[in-house]
Amino acid sequence: MTDLLKNGFLGTPASIMLDVVVCSLVLVVPTLLFSIYLVKRRRKYDVHKHVQLTLGLVLLLVVILFEVDMRLQGGFWAMASQSPYYNTAFMVYLLYVHLFFAVSTVIMWSITYYITLKRFPSPPRPTAFSPTHRVLAWISVVDMGATVVTGLMVYYFGFWVTTR
Repeated sequence: MTDLLKNGFLGTPASIMLDVVVCSLVLVVPTLLFSIYLVKRRRKYDVHKHVQLTLGLVLLLVVILFEVDMRLQGGFWAMASQSPYYNTAFMVYLLYVHLFFAVSTVIMWSITYYITLKRFPSPPRPTAFSPTHRVLAWISVVDMGATVVTGLMVYYFGFWVTTR
């Protein structure tokens, strides 16, 4: 069990929690697209709201567990020490770019959730706030997309290439 916690299940030196994060990243974009479809094409505002709240809570839990795991494992550089990109300028830059998007995503999602929950009625329906919500939501989606892409790149160059 200790090896599984330390090395995960995707066959790389990454921890199990990092493997969970990578798998969840792959599921985030399709879930977001499905949620957008629900509201844009089907006008299922209540289902859209529940999908978004569930996605937000699941991602928050995953990020908290991931951050705890990172500390327990000694941090990213300790886990990525076998990578040929270990501590290179490229990897440092990529990690900083990813962290920029990851942090800004948390901020944007938090702002979007907070304002949206205050401004939309229950049950949800279009209001004068809808155009503002649309802009905030699209900024959040693009930010999340950049987080996903850069996160998968960090995983690939930090862990995947070490096993190939």
